Amino acid sequence: MHPKEFYKLTSNLIVVAVASLFLAGCVATGTKYVDTADDRGEAVMALDYRDFQQAAGEMVESMLTSGAVVDPDGGRRVLMVGRITNDTMQRIDTDQLLRPIRADLRRSGRVVMTSAVGLQGPEDESSMAVRELRDSEEFDQRTVAGEGQLIAPDSSLSGSILQRVITMDDGSDQVEYYFELALTDIKTGLVLWEDQRLVVKRGSGDTVSW
Repeated sequence: MHPKEFYKLTSNLIVVAVASLFLAGCVATGTKYVDTADDRGEAVMALDYRDFQQAAGEMVESMLTSGAVVDPDGGRRVLMVGRITNDTMQRIDTDQLLRPIRADLRRSGRVVMTSAVGLQGPEDESSMAVRELRDSEEFDQRTVAGEGQLIAPDSSLSGSILQRVITMDDGSDQVEYYFELALTDIKTGLVLWEDQRLVVKRGSGDTVSW
């Protein structure tokens, strides 16, 4: 075979091989939906949504069964969110843990949340923003929120997410995640409830980019 013909044939074979590998890769990594209600996918070393769901569900059940959210006056507790610290090596939005807890507490009928008060300012600035409309001739003052209508919180939810990494004798890594929450009575400063949930994973730390 002429060298030029051999080179051309070899080049074509390489192109076909690369294309085949590319197509095989596309098939292997195809996107699919995950049934979050029945996710039997492999566990991962980092925290995923399943860990947050489990920790949130167990902590809400613990809080409700403890009786800590029962208002002694027979009403509903007004809860604000305090400081939730992320002390892990991952970038975590702590709302992943708090949102389902807040929603479940509200559904219990024993708690209402306030978004008008927060350690770093109000979670929702609308409550204060609309009050700046007082005395404005452009707005019907009967529809503007008056003084003394905001409800102050009587309890606060605070906590942290901690991470500890241990190297095992066989060289694998054990990662321990601690979910910690506490409910505090703002008037007295007394802790009404606190709990901790531990998630432990063991495997290769090389699979995670901390």
